[in-house]
Amino acid sequence: MPFGFARQFVLHTFLGVGCRNPRLLSKATFVNTTLASTLRTAALLFSVAALPAFAQNVIKIGEINSYKAQPAFLDPYKKGMELAVEEINAAGGVNGKQLQLVIRDDNASPGDAVRAAEELLSREKVDVLSGAFLSHIGLALGDFAKQRKVFFLAGEPLTDKMVWQNGNRYTYRLRASTYMQVAMLVPEAAKLKKKRWAVVYPNYEYGQSAAATFKQLLKAAQPDVEFVAEQAPALGKIDAGSVTQAIADAKPDAIFNVLFATDLAKFVREGNTRGVFQGREVVSLLTGEPEYLEPLKDETPNGWIVTGYPWYGVQTPEHKAFYLAYHRKYSDHPRLGSVVGYSMIQALAAGITKAKSTETEKLVTAFSGLKFSTPYGPVMFRKQDNQSTMGAFLGRTKNDGGKGVLVDYRYIDGASVQPSDDVVKKLRPSN
Repeated sequence: MPFGFARQFVLHTFLGVGCRNPRLLSKATFVNTTLASTLRTAALLFSVAALPAFAQNVIKIGEINSYKAQPAFLDPYKKGMELAVEEINAAGGVNGKQLQLVIRDDNASPGDAVRAAEELLSREKVDVLSGAFLSHIGLALGDFAKQRKVFFLAGEPLTDKMVWQNGNRYTYRLRASTYMQVAMLVPEAAKLKKKRWAVVYPNYEYGQSAAATFKQLLKAAQPDVEFVAEQAPALGKIDAGSVTQAIADAKPDAIFNVLFATDLAKFVREGNTRGVFQGREVVSLLTGEPEYLEPLKDETPNGWIVTGYPWYGVQTPEHKAFYLAYHRKYSDHPRLGSVVGYSMIQALAAGITKAKSTETEKLVTAFSGLKFSTPYGPVMFRKQDNQSTMGAFLGRTKNDGGKGVLVDYRYIDGASVQPSDDVVKKLRPSN
């Protein structure tokens, strides 16, 4: 019975509609006030009691990331997530429930990331955890997922340890790893037949992992290769002048670069000024991503061999639909972060649909071998190591009238650049 009708019925029944007796009116006023207060309390209790019913119709995704520290990638990433959530909810949600993002910033700190994860579980009662951009933070959240036995989908952290040395059954990773992307670059590097190489990378987990893998794989492909210089500035704190000068002094034939964001921009500017790149081939991880290539503008170097994302040239039906929806919503073109954020939500939706639940063990089972859609096309999570087969584009940079673009590119399926199952078994713990 609606509150307003119930109140009117009680007052009419017990007080009389046309009462004019002062004594009865006094009593009526008292009863009326008391009854109204009681009914208000009942209505409040009813609304509170209804909250769990509403909450049961929502699937909460606890998203943790370095939004303030890495806005170039993570602003588009957030937009990609929000677009996917909007589309899925408009189509009826997942298992009849609406998706809801609950976002926290990790301040680029593993400790803050773990505290945010704990708060999301205990206070917000999220169903799954997702996110992480920086590799050392991804490892911290992966360990948290293992300790707390909660499902965690790592969208972006690239270190191989996410799914190998530090891998666990509760942690899955979406993006192509450092090994996978380096394995795309090494055949091109070997074709250059350059003997003396310099290596430059940010001195934290991702950079260390990428540099180590490049040296290992290039040495296997070209045994006579020499690494004559190695520069490892702290993330976000590069002294580009001293780094480029050290590389120039070593007189390498080619350079392998792992820097990104503002470190990359400073490195490119100083290298152009000092002529470090003239007459030298450069192989560069991530530089072809719009987040990092577009800001270079007229400083964009020509001919670097890179991994990236040519949003303007991907003609698959999946990408066309994604591009149009993204542009319609944001009046802008997508970046790689947009693809990763969008794909991550699609993966979660597919896994929860398959599991018919958000219970951790059912999700772990459902994600093993899970196939799902991305703007790049169909992708799956490998049973061997919880790594997705999402690939990347390989091409060369071009300064196109003061604008950095990717040319001569091709998509490389992530499944084609994975190590053998025997290698994975040796690297990954059995948990």
